[in-house]
Amino acid sequence: MKDGIYKLCALNLGSTSTKVAVFENESLVFSSNVAHDANRLKQFNEIADQVPYRKQTILDELAKKNISLEGTDAFIGSGGSLVSVDGGTYLCNDLLLHHARIGYTIKHPAAIGSLLADEFARDFGSNAYVVNPPDVDEFEPVARFTGWNDIYRESRVHVLNQKEVGQRYARELGKRYDEVNLVIAHIGGGLTVTAHRKGRMIDSTDAVQGDGPMAPTRCGAIPVASVIKLCFSGKYSERELQDRVRKNGGLVDHLGTSDTREVTQRIKAGDEHAKLVYDAFIYQIGKYIGAYAAVLHGKVDGVLLTGGCSHDPYLVERVTEMVSYIAPVKVYPGELEMEAMASGALRVLTGQEKPRIYTGVPVWPGLELAATAK
Repeated sequence: MKDGIYKLCALNLGSTSTKVAVFENESLVFSSNVAHDANRLKQFNEIADQVPYRKQTILDELAKKNISLEGTDAFIGSGGSLVSVDGGTYLCNDLLLHHARIGYTIKHPAAIGSLLADEFARDFGSNAYVVNPPDVDEFEPVARFTGWNDIYRESRVHVLNQKEVGQRYARELGKRYDEVNLVIAHIGGGLTVTAHRKGRMIDSTDAVQGDGPMAPTRCGAIPVASVIKLCFSGKYSERELQDRVRKNGGLVDHLGTSDTREVTQRIKAGDEHAKLVYDAFIYQIGKYIGAYAAVLHGKVDGVLLTGGCSHDPYLVERVTEMVSYIAPVKVYPGELEMEAMASGALRVLTGQEKPRIYTGVPVWPGLELAATAK
């Protein structure tokens, strides 16, 4: 076990950013977040073509602090663009890398984190992994149904951060993540409330499709008939309505900002409308936590709040007032994505978990198979 100390390198690629972090077990040794010029990235024809540029960016950042990658036991890349999979830590095999390279399900720079991890692993004689990619879908069959037979619910959850805080809380209880039931609310620019039953996310609100509580930038659940009227009103294009769902909804639509710190400042200055909207935002979070406690039949070991907005004491206090009757409330403010990536690889290296193998066979086959099953 190398004296029990493992060196881990986590790589997280955003649309215009590259994050790198080096850990010794769970202790952070080095971290950097580089912002890229969007125009520079546009020079690459395909997203996968960015890999050499992003790789050199990381090497340059490490060199500034004289950080060596020699002896690194695992490289962990951000994931995505895979078929639906179970949660876990996936070894970067040829099929996973191929799907990431071509953007099999969605084209986003996060997916090529696996390609970058694989390159570094080959350079330094190590293994490359992806931990709990956004493609994780562990829904129960009954959770997939809607009132329309050609629309099914799919998992779009803040998987990486939610599962990490679930792991941490379980350890605090002296248990394993697969031994506890949790309701976890990730409260950021996007928002998901999820029921975790014995290590699986069996149901959740949808982060991007218009479901659950409103979020700072997203609309949440809205009466469908009213939306249909807007679609045919002639006032909005399809793009404009899509943006109101995913980019300009929620607090932005009501108050013109997604920054909850600005909202709370406006409230302190006496803005009654801002207070009403913010209280409604908090109310909806509490309401959905109660709904997902019902999914778990009320057998809940903890209600966990995470994401950037959970830094706000007022929000935490009000949500706690609503839901503390369900189970103890614990707050893990911010995001722990880099830590989650390192922790997932560490569990594999220490034998706590077995690495998963990507097969390309979806756990949820989608609408096509659902239609043939009718």
